[in-house]
Amino acid sequence: MIVLDTHIWVWWVHGDERLTRTQAEVIEANETDGVGVSAISCWEIAKLVEYGRLELPCSLEEWFEDALSYPGVHLFELTPEIAIESTQLPGEFHRDPADQMIVATARVYGCPLVTSDGRLLEYPHVETTA
Repeated sequence: MIVLDTHIWVWWVHGDERLTRTQAEVIEANETDGVGVSAISCWEIAKLVEYGRLELPCSLEEWFEDALSYPGVHLFELTPEIAIESTQLPGEFHRDPADQMIVATARVYGCPLVTSDGRLLEYPHVETTA
């Protein structure tokens, strides 16, 4: 089981060339065990569309229905444990609440996080795959 950062999920669904070969291979290798997506990623995508920073080829409802039906995709709900963990991450962590929730999700479930975000890749308290 892995957890996808929001941008990785979008890149995977869109077949975006920014998804590296390694990231694609890690996702493919985990389709049987599970490809986790944090519920906060749904909110983050909706906000990006609202702000005009992301264009989808269909409505948000259609996009989520399709993207959540990809092989092995599992939506991790926001639980009290994840909410608490997101506010108590060890070490120095930036103030982006979506990143806090995604990292907390990976930590609570003990899953590597697939990301291209340099700040998350450098954070030593979560296992990452670039």
